[in-house]
Amino acid sequence: MDKKIPKIYANKINGKAGNNKDVYYSNLKNESRDQRDSKILEKNINQKINDIFNSTNYIYKADVRLTLKTGTVTKRIVGRNSTHLITIDNELIPLTDILDIEKS
Repeated sequence: MDKKIPKIYANKINGKAGNNKDVYYSNLKNESRDQRDSKILEKNINQKINDIFNSTNYIYKADVRLTLKTGTVTKRIVGRNSTHLITIDNELIPLTDILDIEKS
């Protein structure tokens, strides 16, 4: 008993399939040391801010101590966007001005 199995149609692909991401890599040799250090520092600040907002203790607001370029202040933060922290008093604090952040 030979069973006849139907053939499968395979469409030909003409051109590049765009379902993979293109990746760019740079080894940062063209940037000055200060630029690299600020990127590393900025990443650490963003990680600290994300840790505060993702904490189980954070519901709506968090009291934090910010070390800014101009000095140290204590603020109550309620949110953030891509460039600023937002305080409960509607004050915007630029992320680039923050040197360190810790929960009070």
